[in-house]
Amino acid sequence: MENIKAQKLLNKIQRDLMRNGIIINTLVEDLKELRKLVVEENIPLLAKVIRLTYEHIDENEGFLIAIPEDEPLEDEAETEVAEEVTGQESLEYMFSLMADHSNKLNEMELREYVKALKEHAGEDY
Repeated sequence: MENIKAQKLLNKIQRDLMRNGIIINTLVEDLKELRKLVVEENIPLLAKVIRLTYEHIDENEGFLIAIPEDEPLEDEAETEVAEEVTGQESLEYMFSLMADHSNKLNEMELREYVKALKEHAGEDY
C-alpha cells in the first residue's frame, strides 16, 4: 500500500485490535473505509480479502477463520497436530500480511484467507 492514509488506517485497526479485541461495529466500519482506499489504489487482492473479512465478521459476530497452515516439511519425523488458531490472533496475522502484501509468501497466504472466507460463506472459489 502506497497510500499513507491507508497505511495509517491499517495501523489503527491493528492497534485497536491488540488493545481492545474484536469490536465488531468499529472494525467493520474501519475495514469498509480501508477497502475504499485500497480500491482507489487498485489492489484487487486486498480489496477482496478486506470485503470478505468485514462481511464475515458482521455475519458471524467474530472472526472464525484459522491461520493458514504451513506446508509440512518432508523431513519432519514427528507429526504434530497443529492447533487451529482463529479469532483475534488469526485476524492480527492477516493484517500483518496485508501490511506487506507485495511479498509473494504474504500474497499466497492472503489468497488462502480468501479461499477460507469463501468456503466458510459457502461460496465457490
